[in-house]
Amino acid sequence: MVRRTKEEALATRSHILDTAERVFERRGVSGTSLNEIAKAAGLTRGAIYWHFENKADLFNAMMERATLPLEQTDTAGFKDPDTTPERICAGLVDVLRRVVRDPQLRRVFDIATHKVEYVGEMDAVRQRHVEWRNECVADMERALKRAKRGGALPPGVAPHGAALGLLALFDGLLMSWMLEGGGGFDLARAGAQVFDIYLAGLAHAGARAAAT
Repeated sequence: MVRRTKEEALATRSHILDTAERVFERRGVSGTSLNEIAKAAGLTRGAIYWHFENKADLFNAMMERATLPLEQTDTAGFKDPDTTPERICAGLVDVLRRVVRDPQLRRVFDIATHKVEYVGEMDAVRQRHVEWRNECVADMERALKRAKRGGALPPGVAPHGAALGLLALFDGLLMSWMLEGGGGFDLARAGAQVFDIYLAGLAHAGARAAAT
């Protein structure tokens, strides 16, 4: 009985998150109330509050559910002791490819990039986004430092700056692609081209720094 109750609670939580995705996508985050999500889900407002403290808590849970598989697979080789900048860029391109293929992932990224305002209670979402950004940059910086020690990154390149550049390119590509509802250009192909250019720039910068 306890197991069934737990499974039912998890199913209800998942249903709320599924409903929130659809409503946020249609109305935007600031334009959506928890009452509207509860009504769309066929639940009471109390049922929403049983699972989530507020709208920001629900939004962050929605994002984490979609992005957790990406964090667990380490496609970019952040944890690989023998990683290279090329492997990191290839992993980022793979994430872009997944966004194209996965409707849920595409939906939550669209909501996060174009349909949320950091006002009122949603300031907690801004804080969480800052944490995600910092964690991502830190992971990339550690990976690039290992690559630099192994000779895969030119000695004149600063890992922190290189990591910030990679994230800026990734975010920019994703936001531009989402502006047209996931169209306008081939996201994964453009990502591969842009990251190749960036890697060439790193190599040039490293050679220039070594010559001075």
